[in-house]
Amino acid sequence: MPALRDLVQRSLSEDAIPVYLDRVEDQAATLREAIRAGELDNEDFSVGLEMEVYAVERDGESRLTDLPQSVFDAGATKELGVHNAEINTDPDVFDEAGLRSQADRIEAAFEAADDAARESERLLISDAMWTISPEESADSYLSDVEIEDGVTVATNMRTDPRYAAIDNDVLREFDGEIRLDVPGVDRRFPSILFESLATSIQPHLQIPTAEQFPAYYNAAIRTLGPLLALTTNSPFLPPELYTDVEDPHDLVDQTHHELRIAVFEQSVNATPNPKVRVPDDIDSAEETIDRVVEDDLFAPFLREWIVDDPRDSFAADTWEFQYKRSTYWRWLRCVIGGDPVDGAGNEESLRIEYRPIPTQPTVTDVVAVQWLTVGLLRGLVETDHPLPALPWADAETSFYNAAQDGLDADLAWITADGEQTSDSDVIFEEVFELARAGLRDAGVSTAEIDDYLGGLEARWTERTTPSIWKQNRVRDRLNDGDDLATAITAAQKSYIQHSREYDSFADWL
Repeated sequence: MPALRDLVQRSLSEDAIPVYLDRVEDQAATLREAIRAGELDNEDFSVGLEMEVYAVERDGESRLTDLPQSVFDAGATKELGVHNAEINTDPDVFDEAGLRSQADRIEAAFEAADDAARESERLLISDAMWTISPEESADSYLSDVEIEDGVTVATNMRTDPRYAAIDNDVLREFDGEIRLDVPGVDRRFPSILFESLATSIQPHLQIPTAEQFPAYYNAAIRTLGPLLALTTNSPFLPPELYTDVEDPHDLVDQTHHELRIAVFEQSVNATPNPKVRVPDDIDSAEETIDRVVEDDLFAPFLREWIVDDPRDSFAADTWEFQYKRSTYWRWLRCVIGGDPVDGAGNEESLRIEYRPIPTQPTVTDVVAVQWLTVGLLRGLVETDHPLPALPWADAETSFYNAAQDGLDADLAWITADGEQTSDSDVIFEEVFELARAGLRDAGVSTAEIDDYLGGLEARWTERTTPSIWKQNRVRDRLNDGDDLATAITAAQKSYIQHSREYDSFADWL
């Protein structure tokens, strides 16, 4: 713990800032030149995936719990809360074989981590927000901190100096308390740990050339609303956090379909220049470098504080820039560098990280959303669809409408005929058509496309997403006479049971 506090104090020291920013500027200049020289161009598209999960006790009560080291020894990586884990795939070429490989990789990785968790009487849950608290209340769990030498350390936060430094930097901006204000909840926390309520997936799409990158990036911004509306999965917080509810039925009607958006934004948006938001359009790939450099500074770190190895790789040479990019929390961002992909390029690459999608009920659903996302982006650009003509402000409004209202949201779209529309029937018809076109362009067979997109299309046909399913279960329990806490807990237990028994959410419908 003293080492952790020492690193946090170094990060928050004024002395670290000029050295850190000089390195970021120098590395950014190198990256801009590399983009101009074509050094980040590659042979083909590639795809990857990140999937966040959380742990519950295996005793049938499904209470939140921490994760043992064995889960991370099995290949998962650590995340913000001690109950969180992230499961990643190595990238593959964007074709049928590559997408099949992605599906196999994420399934195998989830099973390996889950097997390790089960040996410790825990289960990994594929879900977007935990609502059944540990033995202590959610309020206590999220608020338990130790303060020593001016450094706050959240008890249930992973003991990672980066997380602790960010936490203390945010707390400094917020004068020691961070407000969460959503329907039924208006309270303050002494840590950003309440961000760990939520989990997400991030599909990645490597773009072959810097010249192509802006078209894909700007098109992706226009898809945020519809894709979020189709995938919402976090309508409820742990019930003991609700302290301002007169009528529980009204809460169910008023809650956001995707609370993760508000939770994440409110946990770290502490400055006039919000760090978590819909990004602006770009005219060139180089602009993504500028955006990171100009972004508000949070918790700077120097590589030598935590890494002794020499700088002998692309990642090491750009370490401080990449660290600053890791706090550039836009709902869509550019990632520079990564793992080499046989047939698609080396570690010097440009890819889009698509960030607003909540973790889905099953691994099959997670893979399906990956296919839908990368297929849609490729379909939009390859067919020269006019969606990028949608005004940016309308795309932003569409996104936040989707977070609040799900499939009932007022969405914005430009049709293939160039007409702006808010007709969801038209929007989702084109979403699926374009995703199919993009997947076909990548060489994916119709049978494979049907297998993965069919379940997502059923959500629209049945007008039911995971968030709607949860809301309906809570309404049913309230109508049977349960109080709000009992209703949310019962619905969540049912969700957990279904997510582990069924192959996909479509099987529940």
